[in-house]
Amino acid sequence: MTTQPLRAEHSGPQTASVVPDLPFKPQLVKAVFRDVTSLHVSRPAAWAAASVTRTVLTEIIDGARSAAAEEARKRLIPKDLISAIDRNVEVEVGSAWYLHSPTFHGLMGEVRNADGALVSLRERRGARTPSGVAGAHRFEAGVRRLLGSRGVRAVPAMVRDLDGIASVFLTALARDAAKVVREGGVKRFGTVSPVVPGEPAPAPLLKDPLLALSTRRGDGRTVGGDDVLAAVTMQLFGDLRQRAIAEAAEMTRNTSAN
Repeated sequence: MTTQPLRAEHSGPQTASVVPDLPFKPQLVKAVFRDVTSLHVSRPAAWAAASVTRTVLTEIIDGARSAAAEEARKRLIPKDLISAIDRNVEVEVGSAWYLHSPTFHGLMGEVRNADGALVSLRERRGARTPSGVAGAHRFEAGVRRLLGSRGVRAVPAMVRDLDGIASVFLTALARDAAKVVREGGVKRFGTVSPVVPGEPAPAPLLKDPLLALSTRRGDGRTVGGDDVLAAVTMQLFGDLRQRAIAEAAEMTRNTSAN
């Protein structure tokens, strides 16, 4: 005998039970969206953004875990984060955080102005704290849950960096999703494909499912789930982008059905 699923609007806990392992909750996601836009954020959009952030952080943590395993460690340290990014360019996200983290200070390189004078780190950061950096502490609980789900722990400095990367990435994702709503679709869209030197480039897909996200449907006052997925095409690339979109789409389907 089959039973009909409970509808989420009648029971809040049922919605949470759909994705019990999601570390970043919709309330936190909506708070980040409020920092960058006055548009209404739908429930599917909040779940999708939370899912994408989880996918990105999971990829980073798994890369760092592999680096730590090479030294027989289960406790992650900042150099494991550097190794994860060095080995997988797809996870080089949240770049606005790098100027604010001691982990990355030695890797940013020198920047000089038009007169050849060295630009200090303080000058490169700008006069005000970029959106997403000040609120990075909000992600600590979710980061720790995600670390636990991957079977590792991290030193406080590593947790701080993961907090910051999650915060600035989600802030950028929210900003781009709002831009998709305002502009009626993705106005800057591209794909990145690996090419082996000496071999012909792969033929483009005749029906790329990502291209369907470049044209928006819906009202101009609400950020929807598809708007977040479209924003993902602007923030990520490669296999990570494909996986993030697939997992977020599945998430929104599940939350809509329950």
